[in-house]
This record gives sequence, C-alpha cells and structure tokens, in this order.
Amino acid sequence: MARLPIWPTQNDFPMTKGALKIAIAGLGTVGGGVVKTLASRHDALAAQAGRKLEIVAVSARDSNKKRDFSVGSLLSDPLALASSDADVVVELIGGEEGIARKLVETALQNGKHVVTANKALLARHGKRLAEMAEAKNLQLKFEAAVAGGIPIVTTLREALIAHGVDAVKGILNGTCNYILTEMEVSGRGFADVLKEAQAKGYAEADPTLDIGGGDTAHKLALLSSLAFGTAPDLLNMRVEGISHITAEDIGFASEFGFRIKLLGVARQTYDENGAALGIDQRVRPAMVRARTPLANVDGAANGVVVDAGEAGSFFFSGRGAGEAPTASAVVSDLVEIARGSFGPVFGRPAAGLKNLVPAESGASAWYLRFDVLDVPGVLAEIAGRLSDANVSIESMIQRGRAPGEHVSIVMITHESPQDAVERALKAVAASDKVRARPCMIPMEAA
Repeated sequence: MARLPIWPTQNDFPMTKGALKIAIAGLGTVGGGVVKTLASRHDALAAQAGRKLEIVAVSARDSNKKRDFSVGSLLSDPLALASSDADVVVELIGGEEGIARKLVETALQNGKHVVTANKALLARHGKRLAEMAEAKNLQLKFEAAVAGGIPIVTTLREALIAHGVDAVKGILNGTCNYILTEMEVSGRGFADVLKEAQAKGYAEADPTLDIGGGDTAHKLALLSSLAFGTAPDLLNMRVEGISHITAEDIGFASEFGFRIKLLGVARQTYDENGAALGIDQRVRPAMVRARTPLANVDGAANGVVVDAGEAGSFFFSGRGAGEAPTASAVVSDLVEIARGSFGPVFGRPAAGLKNLVPAESGASAWYLRFDVLDVPGVLAEIAGRLSDANVSIESMIQRGRAPGEHVSIVMITHESPQDAVERALKAVAASDKVRARPCMIPMEAA
C-alpha cells in the first residue's frame, strides 16, 4: 500500500487562484524567518491557502550582508515595494514613524494588503490605518505584533466574541520576564541580570523600551482595542517598569506565596449596579499567586489570560519572540489573506471604534516595602500613616534587629484603593526615619 505524505503537495488540491504575490520589507530575524518558512513549506502552505505564496520583491537595509537564505536581488528603497506588483506588503522594519509608517500608508493607498509585526505603529496610528484599509476592502493584519507565536489577536478578534471580554492581562515582554525569572532563581540584583540578558541577546543594548514597560504598553493597547472595541490608546494608560524591583522584593514575594511579574492589564470596570464605567489600562509589576497560570510563565515566554464573561477564563502561553514563532504568525496572516478571509482590522469596523473612556484602578491588596532606620517608633509611625488613609494591614515581616541601621519592613495590606495607599506612602516617605522611596506592588488575582 502506498504511503501517504504527511503534508499534501500543491497538486493534491487544485489552485483556484493565481499566486499571492508578496513583498517583504526587512530581512532581520523575523524577515529571514518568513523567507525560510515560505521556501521550506512552500507546497504545504499552498495546499492550505488554495494558492501559491510567492515572494516577488524584498528590501533590506544591508544588501551586502551574508544570509543563510537566498531571495534574489534586493531593493534599497523600501517604498519601492508599495509600487511593485505585489498583492501584499509585509512590513518588518519597525518604529512608529518614519519609513515604516510611510510604507504602510503608501501600500494601502496603492491597493495592497499589509501584514506587519509593528506594535508601536499600530498602537499610535492603528485606527487611522484600519480606516484606510477598510475603505479599500484591504486587510491589515498584525498577529505577529503581540506575543509572538501565541494566536491571541485572532482569538480576541474572532473566537471570544459571544459573551464579550471583561479583562485581558498578560506577560507580554520576554525580556522582563527573563530578568525577573533569573533574579528569582539566582538571587542576583536587577543590574547584574540585565547585563547577562544583554550578553545572551534577550535584551537590547538600549533596553529602555522593554524594562520601562513601553513595549508591553504598545501590545496592551492593541489587545485592549480588540477586547473592548476601542481605538488603541496609549495616553490613558499607567506604565511602570521593573528597574526598581530588588532581589529582596522577589524573596519576600516567595515567602508570601507569590511571584513578581510585569503585567499588562486591561479591565472593564463597572459601578455597583453593573453598568460599565470605563476601561482600566495599566502596565506594572504585580504579585501573582504562585502556581496560577501566569505565575508559571518563566524565562522569555509570554502568557495571556482572557476573562470572557460567561464563557469563562482562557489561558494562552508560548514563545513571545524569536525567528520561528514570530515568522509563524506572519505566515499565518499571509495564508488568511491568500484564502480571502477578510474582516475588520480590530474585529469591529474601524469607523465604529470608540474612544477609550479611562477608569481608575480598582481596589487591590498591596505589597509594601519600607527601607527604614531601626529606631524606636518607626513601625508605629508607618502604621499610623496607613491608618490615617484607611489602609489596614493584613500581615507583616521584619527581619532581625539592627539598632540605628537600615532594615526592611514589609507589609501586605487588605484591599485598598490605590490613591489611598499612595497618599499614605507619600506621608511615610517624608519621615526622617525612612531612607528610600517605599516600594508598592499590587497583588493581582491571576
């Protein structure tokens, strides 16, 4: 008996259309991965798409660079791709302005579909670009822009729509998750682990966008738009990075049964009668209870939890960056375009995307760490300031005694409004017994 191939070849299914002609701008890690995937799985992808996927033009910043794949001649000007005979332009240049924005706009104006991994561009200009695409019945797809190989964009846009979404939260930056994981495992400080991450290629030479929370903010803006039908909004988002997190904080978190993760959270808020108030968007380190799904996301991996109303809670995890997962997301978008699977860019017609109504962060329990002088009255002073703001303490840790020296006092509060806790900490920080700005981290149910 003849043995069937694992993957059908292009001859097993009739090609109902001509080839989808593809132009690629950018041959870095992701662009190279796309080229290699389209070449190595050419027949299988053609069978799945119902037509061939053919690269007809490529642009790269360095045309002389040695690569482990061949693409023929390279164009020096990325904008030339927008006037080529391609059906779809793949933008992998990056950046929210400049040549990347110009290329996407020109490609859409010229009647070409666009696939991009550019979260910064879409977080800033997503609604306008979606309106441009939809006005010409074109696709603007961006699965690769959020969480690499996790199909979270398609899931929010198409799968979890029956009951709506109450919240989406996730670990969206592999660099930060790698650093926090290594700090926990090794007990080393932030600066030391960051240098190691840079040496291993997990962090950029200038890591500000990652460790400052900006990269997570771009991705959260897109997830929030997909989840709640709002235009991507970075202005109404509180963003905090991880550079102030210490190995001591991570150790205390473990004692309380938590792990520290940088989370992007977008949550619909409601009043006491169940009426929707607005969307709370924030990026910040959070205490996540150990052994819950997000707490178990380690290293450079990403993870996302979606609370989908009556449908329940869904958890997705996987590699958030790198050649193979991100290229896979780009190719998936190309196959969808080749099939003729069209729909609104953000799951709703772009003209109907609402402006986001911001909401204040709800009440939470909080982890608080105070670096103080070990002198009589310091604990009473801290407790008094918290009491004045109606913030009550659930538990506390103080290590040893060192009269006259610096010591850490750590507290977990009962559920309290953020502004009340911040007001109390501002008063505490003014004391001459407090040697550094108090650390405040929310306890996030996950």
